[in-house]
Amino acid sequence: MGAGAGGYAVETNRGCWTCEAVVIASGGSNIANVPSLASEVPESIETVTPMTYRSPERLNDRGVLVVGASATGVQLADEILRSGRDVTISVGEHVRMPRVYRGRDVFWWMDAAGISDERHTDIDDLVRARNLPSPQLIGTPDRRSIDLNALTDRGVKMVGRLGRISDGRAQFAGSLANVCVMGDLKMNRLLQSFDDWATATDLDISDPPHRFDPTRLPSTPCLELDLVASGIGTIVWATGYRPDYSWLDVPVLDRKGRISHDGGIVRDAPGLYVTGLNVLRRRRSSFINGAAHDSEEISNHLARHLATTHA
Repeated sequence: MGAGAGGYAVETNRGCWTCEAVVIASGGSNIANVPSLASEVPESIETVTPMTYRSPERLNDRGVLVVGASATGVQLADEILRSGRDVTISVGEHVRMPRVYRGRDVFWWMDAAGISDERHTDIDDLVRARNLPSPQLIGTPDRRSIDLNALTDRGVKMVGRLGRISDGRAQFAGSLANVCVMGDLKMNRLLQSFDDWATATDLDISDPPHRFDPTRLPSTPCLELDLVASGIGTIVWATGYRPDYSWLDVPVLDRKGRISHDGGIVRDAPGLYVTGLNVLRRRRSSFINGAAHDSEEISNHLARHLATTHA
């Protein structure tokens, strides 16, 4: 897709279309974001991403190193562990969040307390907010929490952020304690905001405020691991995703290959919009229930743009 006369030219398998406006709704999770150090993994070790992973039964029967402890990482670590394989999880920055607090789903609290509706224009550090890891949540019918304690209590080994692989040895950062303490601190701040809102609104709820156990750390942190000797047969790169704009021939990308936009309105490109990205117009934009709000507001802006163009 590129700029065309009076708008944009979109090449498709059914010919080329010209249009005054385009909404890019391809999302931000088109490609697995695999770090460059993956090229140093020994050939005897298989590697998969969440996009190529299908089930534990498709993996070899050796141990598994899951790199990444956000939503996908903890979910896959949980599933692979239940298959009987040994699992090690490499933990960097993460967002710890309980599935249920004081008897109600955490998203009920987020909505009721107004946190989900905080707009992008009111967030102090919008770039950071848009790049935060996804919360450690799982959508099982029993609404159980799946934090690092839940995993390590069942035998998952926890190591720090993977920083390097050299001669088959994985080296991990020594910041594990710090990132876990920070994750606990931010969770407790969130829970305190729920409690403050409940008190201010005289919410009638029987379950009293409480806090969860701090993340339990290994007594001796592991800073280096011989992958083959320790029995690792598979590495799962649960290291996030990135968008694919290889088809977009309009100068609207920043130095990291992301579309520069203000709440979905692409900068310096009249009539060009983007949707389906983290914290697009409000915090709930990162989740399915934010799509309707974003679509309505972007559609209104698009209608005004077309009306002005044809005035």
